[in-house]
Amino acid sequence: MNHASRLSLLSVTLLVVGSCATTSGQPRPPEKASTSSASSSSNSSATDFTLRDTDGKQVSLSDYLGKQVVLIDFWATWCVPCEAELPHLQKLYADNRDRGFVVLAVAMDGPETVAQVGSYQRRYDLTFPVLLDEETRVVSVYNPKRTAPLSVLIDKKGAIFRVRSGYSAGDEKLIADDVSQLLGK
Repeated sequence: MNHASRLSLLSVTLLVVGSCATTSGQPRPPEKASTSSASSSSNSSATDFTLRDTDGKQVSLSDYLGKQVVLIDFWATWCVPCEAELPHLQKLYADNRDRGFVVLAVAMDGPETVAQVGSYQRRYDLTFPVLLDEETRVVSVYNPKRTAPLSVLIDKKGAIFRVRSGYSAGDEKLIADDVSQLLGK
């Protein structure tokens, strides 16, 4: 095999290995933090869902819609940027829960890693609901590309205010500004 053929084969191999999903349909851990991007979509209404939390309790989005500002955060134990974001989400929640703010952390872990979700919750002392979406019902509605992390910020009227994908250091300030804006209304 000549040098050009080897390079071509290597390129194809890297392309396949670097793809976002494995053959089982489960997302792969990203190699590095992805660039964050945000978009506003203020005319779209949030779709209700019910998932169980890590204690087995059923939690519905409708428990909070119309009453609180809700941040749905899609994350996974295999996601390095998600792990960096979790402490910031806990602080944001602790600082604003008395003002009508809640975080619903939806773990996208499949059968291979779902058992680790509870340990992550304890490690980061997460006091907001951590929900399990093993069947990807909620992910398919809000996050069909299975981006991790992905946050969906919903105002008190139930309208989606902003969708933000990825996490980079400093994004927590942007999220906090959006939350403050919605809580100020």
